[in-house]
Amino acid sequence: MYKTMTVLGLLLAVTLSASLAQGDAGPRLRQPFAAQTTSFENESLTAMADPASDSPSDVVVSPPAETSPGHAATEDFSPRRCNRRCGHGCGCGCCLGEPWTLPQPCGLQRLGIRMGGWIEQGFTANAEDPKDRFNGPVGLNTRSADYQMNQLWFWLDRPTDGHRYGWDVGGHVDLVYGTDWPYGLGHNLENHINGMDQFYGMVLPQAYGEVAVSNLKVRGGRFAGLLSYEQVPSVGNFFYSHSYTMCYTEPQLVTGVMADYQIADAVSVQGGFHQGWFMWEDINKYKDFMGGVRWTSRDGQTKLSYHLTNGRQDGLGGWATKNWYAHSIVFQRRISRRTQYVLQHNLGYADDLYLPGQPAADAEWYTINQYLFYQINPRWKAGLRFEWMRDDDGVRVAGPAANPMYPQLRTWDGWGYAGDFYELTAGLNWRPNANWVIRPEVRWDWYHGLRNPVNHSRPFDDGNSDDQLTFAVDAIVTF
Repeated sequence: MYKTMTVLGLLLAVTLSASLAQGDAGPRLRQPFAAQTTSFENESLTAMADPASDSPSDVVVSPPAETSPGHAATEDFSPRRCNRRCGHGCGCGCCLGEPWTLPQPCGLQRLGIRMGGWIEQGFTANAEDPKDRFNGPVGLNTRSADYQMNQLWFWLDRPTDGHRYGWDVGGHVDLVYGTDWPYGLGHNLENHINGMDQFYGMVLPQAYGEVAVSNLKVRGGRFAGLLSYEQVPSVGNFFYSHSYTMCYTEPQLVTGVMADYQIADAVSVQGGFHQGWFMWEDINKYKDFMGGVRWTSRDGQTKLSYHLTNGRQDGLGGWATKNWYAHSIVFQRRISRRTQYVLQHNLGYADDLYLPGQPAADAEWYTINQYLFYQINPRWKAGLRFEWMRDDDGVRVAGPAANPMYPQLRTWDGWGYAGDFYELTAGLNWRPNANWVIRPEVRWDWYHGLRNPVNHSRPFDDGNSDDQLTFAVDAIVTF
């Protein structure tokens, strides 16, 4: 605990030092450089909670106006612009009202710091009615017929702007309590805060300081990785449930140093080093590389990114592993003013990996994940996700975010399914006002492959089935 408090104190001190260079106080709670919002109509994950926000709307591929000269206007469903266009109380179905936010202390405002958060709560019904009440490898709505408060999230943010003063200093801290905590667990951090048998726990998803100099930003601490399209903050996703791609094929949270350099309006490059998968404190002396590139078309209708991570993971959870490599390619295209398509491909490879009692062997996994979104009106949006994941050697779909260091966690206890996982998810987002979003969905999962080699189980229905049908709904309110 003392290590956690020390780190928080240092990061807050760095953040408060931003008084040397006053800047924009708007929050930027987003995965760094790579992932984009999908469920709300703003570039910034928390811009929808900021009444002064003038962020562009239309979800993923709408860039800031100043970076897209000649960009044709798209339908604007953001609360601020919608209200400005039609006025409050017009009865036209457009107005969502101004979002409510936490009162911002004057002292923090003078330093360019904002605070806020949200609460996410949900319920999942499983047609198989499993006896163990777990939805197999589905995350992060893991429990069947059980209420979950997935995230009670609080953030402090001081964004940086290296163009305004030539240089700037800022930082960001998140503190989260809920059932999602095992998926963000880092070695020698959350396992010292929580017990391994807890259903609810606390996690520190991000805690970093950041320095910006002109087109360059460098952050150090704990932050979200680069490979993911879906995000750890629930407000950044369209669906309540998460893909296999996110849960099992990429490091979601890393600890290290990361730089982002904007080469031109259309291209930026990222690169840095981190402690390794699931690491707050590394268990070996080696550092992993993480980096890549992002490109945005001139009209803002297309985005393409490629990111990778590579490094040794020796001793991870007792596995005698050597090098782990993973990459992610994300393609985003606006098909029309209301329709958007996303394609993600991930591939991972581990050298000389073995489970206890088995000979060492190389392991491979790969996925193709697709999304289609349609904006019905300012309050309603529809989405479809179809995914295929191949766990070639049965080493990834093996527990909460496939973290082999803590198999004793109170969650689904499946281990080792060498085969193909598929899922088809359809859902809606309903926004009754600017602070709320309600996300119902129906999801079908099925599996083709070998049984678990240890207990001969199947992935679903307490080890008895190769498929399952779930119905889920959650509600998020921001503040």
